[in-house]
Amino acid sequence: MVETEKKPGLNIRTAKKEDVPLILEFIRGIAEFEKLSHLVTATEENLKESMFGEKPYAEVFFAELDGMPAGFTVFFHNFSTFVGEQGLYIEDIFVKPEFRGKGIGRAMFLHCVKLAKERNCGRMEWAVLDWNPAREFYEYFGAGPVDGWHVYRMGADKFESALEK
Repeated sequence: MVETEKKPGLNIRTAKKEDVPLILEFIRGIAEFEKLSHLVTATEENLKESMFGEKPYAEVFFAELDGMPAGFTVFFHNFSTFVGEQGLYIEDIFVKPEFRGKGIGRAMFLHCVKLAKERNCGRMEWAVLDWNPAREFYEYFGAGPVDGWHVYRMGADKFESALEK
């Protein structure tokens, strides 16, 4: 198991099935921060199945400061054909506003780095909105945007029409 950076009062723990309501609370929090609340359709039921069901598709851990849930991270493994190895994809890192500036985001990010190293991942990836000041944070650790690449997305609402083309 990965050891977290030692910071007084900070604990990083893996989410359990009983944490699904808290996971959804954090999802709504990050959506509000990103001004994307209108896009949240996740429910406790589909999160429970997707994260703790027969075939979990994502993992979650929480950062707690003095016993209070302060942040969460959602990640999953992807695969790079070029590298020939699995990667770790960070879907979300979010620290509640009242807990920012206390090193929690740093601890969660470095926890992901340690997990990626421990799991022999060839790389770690994530997307950052262009206006998000966290870009400077990631660049501090040596990460940067991928030149020449754009993120594309197709929602489930387009699957059927794509199959008809």
